[in-house]
Amino acid sequence: MTEKPGAEIIREYLKDMPQGPGVYRMLGADGNALYVGKAKNLKNRVSNYVSASGLSTRIMKMITLTRSLEIVTTDTEAEAFLLEANLIQKLKPRYNILLRDDKSFPFILLTGDHEFPQITKHRGARDKKGDYFGPFASAGAVNETLAILQKVFLLRPCSDAVFKSRLRPCLQYQIKRCSAPCVRYVSQEEYGELVLQAKRFLSGKSREVQENFAELMKQASEDMQYEKAAGLRDRIAALTRIQHEQNVIAGTLQNADVIALYREGDKSCIQVFFFRNGQNFGNKSYFPSHSAESSDAEILTAFIGQFYLSHPAPQMLISSHELPEISALESALTLQSGGRVEIIFPQRGEKREVMERAMQNAREALVRHLSEHATHTLMMEKVGELFNMSSTPNRIEVYDNSHIAGTHMVGAMICAGPQGFEKKHYRRFNIRSTELTPGDDYAMLREVLTRRFMRLQKEDPTRSEMWPDLVLIDGGAGQLSVTTQVFADLGVTGLCYAAIAKGPDRNAGREWLFLPGKEPFQLEPNHAVLHYLQRLRDEAHRFAIGSHRIKRSNAIRESALDQIPGIGASRKRSLLHHFGSSKGVEAATLDELQKVEGINKKVAEKIFNYFRA
Repeated sequence: MTEKPGAEIIREYLKDMPQGPGVYRMLGADGNALYVGKAKNLKNRVSNYVSASGLSTRIMKMITLTRSLEIVTTDTEAEAFLLEANLIQKLKPRYNILLRDDKSFPFILLTGDHEFPQITKHRGARDKKGDYFGPFASAGAVNETLAILQKVFLLRPCSDAVFKSRLRPCLQYQIKRCSAPCVRYVSQEEYGELVLQAKRFLSGKSREVQENFAELMKQASEDMQYEKAAGLRDRIAALTRIQHEQNVIAGTLQNADVIALYREGDKSCIQVFFFRNGQNFGNKSYFPSHSAESSDAEILTAFIGQFYLSHPAPQMLISSHELPEISALESALTLQSGGRVEIIFPQRGEKREVMERAMQNAREALVRHLSEHATHTLMMEKVGELFNMSSTPNRIEVYDNSHIAGTHMVGAMICAGPQGFEKKHYRRFNIRSTELTPGDDYAMLREVLTRRFMRLQKEDPTRSEMWPDLVLIDGGAGQLSVTTQVFADLGVTGLCYAAIAKGPDRNAGREWLFLPGKEPFQLEPNHAVLHYLQRLRDEAHRFAIGSHRIKRSNAIRESALDQIPGIGASRKRSLLHHFGSSKGVEAATLDELQKVEGINKKVAEKIFNYFRA
């Protein structure tokens, strides 16, 4: 068998390759990474690629595409694990197992920079002062927990600015979800006790909190304070409910993630259950990208390595499969998290039961995912047939605009593929042109399409996976004409595009479809493809309106303070907290301005003179 060029290239690199731990990158002709791998011994690992025996067809193809290698040595195998995961997450090589969902998880935050701490949902960097509890699997899980915590502990959810401006209790107090510290209906000492109880509950001491409430209820009843006793009774009931919903497993799973894999061929689902302080903080499904040749252990190892780069690892990981490189993986996670991490594969007992429950969830989630995937694939096939496309579209882009009377104009693009809506590819376009007439939908569409496809021509001239197979425009003949003109001006050819417009009285189900060079036509109101196109159009409309609202809200939040040189976000915040509004700042005297934290005499004079100029 004739050796492939890639194997010869790899053999050349092997001559000077070190034998210690490290990471190697196989690069294609364009310089992009085809594969990133780690090794305890680089030379031994990479030498496996120069022999065709034992290699899968997929790996042999990767080797033929290889034109160069890059090597990074590390001191330990654990460091190689972390570097490999970092590079995979950054480069997303086509031959690696990829975790596509890298969103951060929400936490519950009890702020620590106010005399009456706020309880709120937090996502992102934990740079605010306070106590964090989580992670929770989803925003929904946090919202449900917060709603019950407010009922039980009566902690304020409002921001510091709202808290400071209140003159009377808000609706949260009326519905018994807040103790109204803003108007001092509760003392700082009493509120501090509520905060302490909430921390105890979120730290896993729910029984202790419940027993304390029971004692208080008993005492209130004996003192004939029946209304207070009834309130405590309701709070105990809410505590019981949240304990049931979170499925407390006291003493078994204090701080652990349960990771279960279920697969069918080249499709798999990894279910993660989050347990913190003995409470179940929810679960989430992941669908990593891998080949049918990847083993279960390889998929799980790759998932764990990439997942815990951006998420804090707990003390224990419970895996549904035995992992061959468990020692190095534990060392890598320990190095990453700063605390010892243990990975176990339970054979019996409660941990095994929880893991099997996670496996069942993974199985059911994969069935649903495959069903949805099959539906999307079928619909895309039908769309290709409807528009007489030469092949089934793999990427559909849908465009829409949004504005109110020509203000805060924004364009939006959503993307759909065989997996459904691909939200990471969504784009919003702030309309930049100063020449178009406000509210001119045709001019807005022209700008959006021009910017989008000029960028595609620059960044992806070979028309790879980032180019759409079908462009769908929300509109009628006018929008279709604009699209035709833009593509002609840019020299974009061979691209299928269409417009979809609502019929008389804008009734859904009576849409007209417009294609270049053809008469407009309609589909039957119950036609499956019409329903699919409606979903695409409605998603673009939803995203466009959401983008417009964000732009409008940002404009509303702007104040005169933004125009003063030297007044950044921190000083602006201090001024608004002190005076309540920009009008309050405008009316302030020079002495009053200097009393604000972070505002010295020079800055105070600048603010004072700005408003008097």
